[in-house]
Amino acid sequence: MAALAPPFTLQTATQKVRLAEDGWNSRDPERVSLVYTPDSRWRNRAEFVNGRAEIVAFLTRKWAKELDYRLIKEIWAFTDNRIAVRFAYEWHDDSGHWYRSYGNENWEFDAHGLMQRRFASINDLPIMQSERKFHWPLGRRPDDHPGLTELGL
Repeated sequence: MAALAPPFTLQTATQKVRLAEDGWNSRDPERVSLVYTPDSRWRNRAEFVNGRAEIVAFLTRKWAKELDYRLIKEIWAFTDNRIAVRFAYEWHDDSGHWYRSYGNENWEFDAHGLMQRRFASINDLPIMQSERKFHWPLGRRPDDHPGLTELGL
């Protein structure tokens, strides 16, 4: 994931959001951790994560539980060094029960474009497999796949 540094414009903030989506869809905790500062601080639901080692551990646990994970992020707002996003992702547990998780994130970046703070609020909605909307091979969402707004989410 390329480092786009603040101050952000609409174009660079939108690129930053897509790069984050692409990274998380890789489901590679080590790769994802590199876009955060070494001392990055997170709140993810009710869990607090500090630093890259904890980020890697958190994401490793997450993607061991949230199988066939597919994520879409969309920019909501931005300022000089902050970006707000809304997102949804679909996944299933090891029993085959499907979920769509909805949330909002607030991001703050350092001068080099590394994320130093991430605050995420997330809710899980059980769905039937037939209600899934995210249909692409695991990995990066294709450019022609609809985003959240186009999907009515």
